[in-house]
Amino acid sequence: MIRHASHEDIGSRLSGRLPNLALSMAGRAEAETLARGIAAEMPDAIQSSPVLRARQTAEAVADACGHGVGIADALEEVDFGDWTGRYFDDLEGDPDWDFWNTHRSQASTPSGESMKAAQDRVRAHVAAMARDYRGKTLVMVTHCDIIRALVAAILGLTLDNILRFDVGPASVTRVEAGDWGARLTRLNERFA
Repeated sequence: MIRHASHEDIGSRLSGRLPNLALSMAGRAEAETLARGIAAEMPDAIQSSPVLRARQTAEAVADACGHGVGIADALEEVDFGDWTGRYFDDLEGDPDWDFWNTHRSQASTPSGESMKAAQDRVRAHVAAMARDYRGKTLVMVTHCDIIRALVAAILGLTLDNILRFDVGPASVTRVEAGDWGARLTRLNERFA
């Protein structure tokens, strides 16, 4: 699992599923460094969220690996509904936002998706891919909260605790999965 590389709004705005938010110059450099590191491992396939910044990160990795990119809707960012595109400073103090960040197991975004629904879709996708790619390495480029949701499921953590660990831009979180379930082998790994 790879979190997409940096974009201009990272850390300041809830980008969500904004359609045309591309990687920044720094993000393109992160993606190239990531691509070199991943290419050395010779993955068997690469999938991406349909969101532009994830696709651009996946394309850099795919080019370095000599693969194409398969688009997987299950890897798409959480649908943040009415919060999409809002600045974090503007959301501070909003009781719904505060509830979302402390009770993700219960909260839903306004006119959007619950964290549980996002977790269910990524878990189902990883389980299906474990069957389809048995014994192979699959790279999935997605988003911070999607990776956090999967990690929480693997570790048996409540979704209320997913803000207790970081998943940085262009980081790699490694998961082994099979008929037996899944296990986390590395979290938030960076290539230098």
